[in-house]
Amino acid sequence: MKAEIFALCDFASAEPSGKMNIIGVFDHMNALQAPIVWPLCAVAAKIRTDRFEEGTKRIQILFVDADGKVVMPTLEVQAQIRIGPGESTATLQFVVIMPQLKLPNFGEYALDLRVDGVSLAAIPLYVRQIQTPTQPGNPQ
Repeated sequence: MKAEIFALCDFASAEPSGKMNIIGVFDHMNALQAPIVWPLCAVAAKIRTDRFEEGTKRIQILFVDADGKVVMPTLEVQAQIRIGPGESTATLQFVVIMPQLKLPNFGEYALDLRVDGVSLAAIPLYVRQIQTPTQPGNPQ
């Protein structure tokens, strides 16, 4: 089993035909203050499996901080893997749309993709504080 795509992005969609559309992949966020509230975003994933991996799989996406502490509810789904006739592999693709992402502090986070409890892929997310822009004519 291999993660071919695992991305945090502005938006994504997965079509039944197997086509996936991914817009605005990112791994940095900037905000003025914590907690950090980010509007609509998505997680897109595509997993390739071999014939011996057929069956029901438990897929999880965890958001963890630099200490490995889970900071958002874990996204979890059960999926059935089936290999089509005449094919040696199959793909499972999915998109999770998040209407709002809320992180408690600035720092480094990670998204971890797990299948049946085994980490398949991880991507970092760096959350940085930016300063309030100064107005022209206002001393600092």
